[in-house]
Amino acid sequence: MLATVIHGEKDIRIEEVPDPVLSTGGDAIVRVVAACVCGSDLWPYRGITPTKSPKRIGHEFVGIVESIGPDVTTVTPGDFVIAPFYDCDMTCANCLNGVSTSCLHGGWWGADDRLGGFADGAQGERVRVPHADGSLVATPGQPDAALVPSLLTLADVMGTGHHAALSAGVTAGSTVVVVGDGAVGLCGVLAAKRLGAARIVAMSRHADRQALAREFGATDIVEERGADGIARIKELFDGIGPDCVLECVGTTESMDQALRSVRPGGMVGYVGVPNGGAELPIGFMFGNNVGANGGVAPVRNYIEELLPEVLSGAINPGRVFDLELPLVEVAEAYAAMDERRAIKVLLRP
Repeated sequence: MLATVIHGEKDIRIEEVPDPVLSTGGDAIVRVVAACVCGSDLWPYRGITPTKSPKRIGHEFVGIVESIGPDVTTVTPGDFVIAPFYDCDMTCANCLNGVSTSCLHGGWWGADDRLGGFADGAQGERVRVPHADGSLVATPGQPDAALVPSLLTLADVMGTGHHAALSAGVTAGSTVVVVGDGAVGLCGVLAAKRLGAARIVAMSRHADRQALAREFGATDIVEERGADGIARIKELFDGIGPDCVLECVGTTESMDQALRSVRPGGMVGYVGVPNGGAELPIGFMFGNNVGANGGVAPVRNYIEELLPEVLSGAINPGRVFDLELPLVEVAEAYAAMDERRAIKVLLRP
């Protein structure tokens, strides 16, 4: 089959790799209907995270179950399924506590699993799923093609934006600022609106992303950054700041922006994958009673909650995909996101 392999900085290739095979009883083979490129994939693409040897890449996919192991009970061949950006069993203590990203038996796509098999990278034609009963969520019947992009966001970015909003304590009437206008930040706007936020500020300098943020529920746009951005946010909220800030980038600068924008006693929900040595200024946080909560989003725990609203059309997070390419053009997909010519790229095998 064809799959994406990263060889190093700016070196993404589509290659022939071995077909996945059932091997451990509780696994399934899924034919990928749609996958995508994530902002976190750009860290190795840019060389910020070194690639020591060629490896499979991609962690977001939806597809059709082709075959299952003898121990699988919750999905059957022919089911349309959503997979989170990681493998989990949904039976261990951490999964049941709502933190399936810390599954005691799980792992990551594009790597060997803990059962003696290989979990394929998502940017390919097929994926072997080690814990099919835990990781996969089947939709009720075959969804309309128009719903596939939004269903794909449940594998990562919509669930991650939702995690940011929950971590920051967004509730009915909250005032919210979202730092980051990528797919996760935009989904954070949508999540805050869904949770009843009264006012939502999107920090964005790009007209297309500003327009989508407003469509998702943003009431205000702030283009300034750094000290100017903090001052502008304070000005919008009576010189004090908002109740909640969603940090959806992962840099030192974005975290500083978030912590210094939120009001005293407010909360930052952080989901941006940290790079660049971001550290928390404990002294500042202590003096202002500012909290920070978040981390790797346990999106598998949120799929059943969000899925009905995607299927009904109540939310349409698939709007974050503004470019669709065939899998064989995956190198262009990475370049388009790296050069900010696309918010998020959907890949069709």
